[in-house]
Amino acid sequence: MSLTRKQFDVLEVLATSEETLTQRELEADTGHSLGTVNRILKELNELGYAGNGKITNAGMTALEPYRAKRAVFIAAGFGSRLVPITFNTPKPLIRVQGVRIIDRLIDACLEVDIDDIYIVRGHLGEQFDQLLYKYPMIKFLENPMYNETNNISSSLVARYLLSNAYVFEADLLISNPKIIRKYHYTSDFLAIKKERSDDWCLRVRNGVIVEEMVGGEGDDIWQMVGISYWNEADGNMLAQDIQEVYASPGGKERYWEQVPLVYRKERYAVRVQECFESDVVEIDTFTELKAIDKTYDV
Repeated sequence: MSLTRKQFDVLEVLATSEETLTQRELEADTGHSLGTVNRILKELNELGYAGNGKITNAGMTALEPYRAKRAVFIAAGFGSRLVPITFNTPKPLIRVQGVRIIDRLIDACLEVDIDDIYIVRGHLGEQFDQLLYKYPMIKFLENPMYNETNNISSSLVARYLLSNAYVFEADLLISNPKIIRKYHYTSDFLAIKKERSDDWCLRVRNGVIVEEMVGGEGDDIWQMVGISYWNEADGNMLAQDIQEVYASPGGKERYWEQVPLVYRKERYAVRVQECFESDVVEIDTFTELKAIDKTYDV
């Protein structure tokens, strides 16, 4: 039996809390009114999914189809904007304040029990082997085309692994691991609400992404963060659509997320998941790296 969105919202909060929650606390955590929370709790109690402010074993089973089961890291690129450091080190393995960039992302996944982890590698790919000492569960996928195409070739390599999966740009510096969630009702893209952006951004209506573009302004603009989640149905469609777009004229020059957001967008209804500038940042240049970590400013 599928959950309604509001049933999911309440169950998700119950599942991720170690405490017994009051209806007032559920109101605050879900954003739904007290009356709605009361009604949904009655429904969940009748279904046997919740009781006495806690989720039941049956409720955990009902949430299982919405659980994030794996993570795919796109990590094959050269990182040209961080030259000279990327001549010898792949960007995700650069240490910031003593910790490799990718480690924080992997740790956030493990915190929510995502341990089926794949890294698509290319540039200096053998250096990623060092991760196995700390993360022996990691599996590697090789992208031999990384230097001749855009990152769509990395998604092509991983296309059969995208159901119930996070897809990460592996060079994002995360400071709030809680933006990685264990359960998702729909496919979604992390993004930051903006009045104006000169970067890659999304136009969003009623919570659904309707356009991807470079630069935009207005009350429906969100700046993209390179973290997305794909449910089972959308992940299965992506396996076919990525291959078809890649094989189309000019396909090798595409970015992978343009498949569901641009070239096949009529097949998807991807929602936006809000995060904030304090949660995650992409270090684009060596100057930005030096500003964050003074040990590079020599």
